[in-house]
Amino acid sequence: MGYTLRQRTKEGKEEIFDPARRRWVALTPEERVRQIFLLFLLNEKKIPISHISIEKAINVNGMTQRYDLVVFDQEGKPWMVVECKAPHVKLTQEVVAQAGRYNKVLRAPILGVTNGVENIFFMIDYETEEITLL
Repeated sequence: MGYTLRQRTKEGKEEIFDPARRRWVALTPEERVRQIFLLFLLNEKKIPISHISIEKAINVNGMTQRYDLVVFDQEGKPWMVVECKAPHVKLTQEVVAQAGRYNKVLRAPILGVTNGVENIFFMIDYETEEITLL
């Protein structure tokens, strides 16, 4: 099934439809990046929508945090964690560290950050503790 960005204006506010959450959400620059990346996963990488989770709460160091996007493998284990930022936000060490904090809990072998302009992805081998830039 092909997915496209669906937008609307409701009560003067721009919204975008999130097919993973199956609801309309506020259209912010970060949300646009998240939705474009989601469409890439669905349309280009052919990842089933049932394997993708967006903006769910997790406990990180005793605090409730919300990850941006997680892709699960066939067994339901986290396979990729992606932190999305607005296009004007630089992908700094702090942005990568934020995604890394989420991944300490999730332990996905692929960790990435994107602002829609730049993408940085890593492969993590938990046995050797080796991190490879992809």
